[in-house]
Amino acid sequence: MALMRYIVLQGEQGVTFVEMPESHAYQLSALNLRLHKEIDKLTASNVPSLPYAIAECADLELHDKTIVVFSGLDYLNALERDFSSIQEKSYPLISLLTEIRALQAQLEQWYEEELE
Repeated sequence: MALMRYIVLQGEQGVTFVEMPESHAYQLSALNLRLHKEIDKLTASNVPSLPYAIAECADLELHDKTIVVFSGLDYLNALERDFSSIQEKSYPLISLLTEIRALQAQLEQWYEEELE
């Protein structure tokens, strides 16, 4: 069984938990920091709200059964959809999308290998 880690994100909608393979968890935290560093440079009106990665943990025991834990791939798919919909004219968005898609591809491969 693969070891998983949990990234805790804090945003406008509250706290979100994302389950990541241990080997890729740091990459999501680093991607989040990079996106926050660059998001203020975007001039489009439809820039998505991006939560902050506030913690990373090895175990997660939730007592509130209404809280959803997202898979890393589901989270990255949504992130890619949000960023690919930005109609940016002034800032080269392609580098941010490339980083999102690179981690997305790595996770797709990881999940395929896990299912074998």
